[in-house]
Amino acid sequence: MTSSRMQGPVLRVARPTNDLTLHERFYGQGAGFRRLAAFSDHDGFSGVILGYPGAAWHLELVQETGVVAPRAQSPEQLLVLYLPDPEVWSLAVDRMTAHGYEPVPSHNPYWETAGQTFEDPDGYRLVFQKRTWDL
Repeated sequence: MTSSRMQGPVLRVARPTNDLTLHERFYGQGAGFRRLAAFSDHDGFSGVILGYPGAAWHLELVQETGVVAPRAQSPEQLLVLYLPDPEVWSLAVDRMTAHGYEPVPSHNPYWETAGQTFEDPDGYRLVFQKRTWDL
């Protein structure tokens, strides 16, 4: 019997927000992430975990009762997805624009050479990079 559980490390990127609904729309409908889990009022925290099923990473957005989360402090606070297949990359960019999210200029020109950058409601940025990531 084999386990369907992933082997090896899994990265969770967690950050605060003031509006889970806006972010679930941006990352879910716009970026195509799936809702993997959610929780409500767990010791004063509510959140949603988004990502791609089976991927070794996911994004957790958390809203703390009574606390105002700060906006991104720099335009270099990025999540970068490498999508080397031109068709997959185009579908990702087209999905974002179809849901009303327009690309923004990247602060670092490197991301402009083969990518599109989008800014979420808190000012954090998501880059779709049309390249492979090779170590």
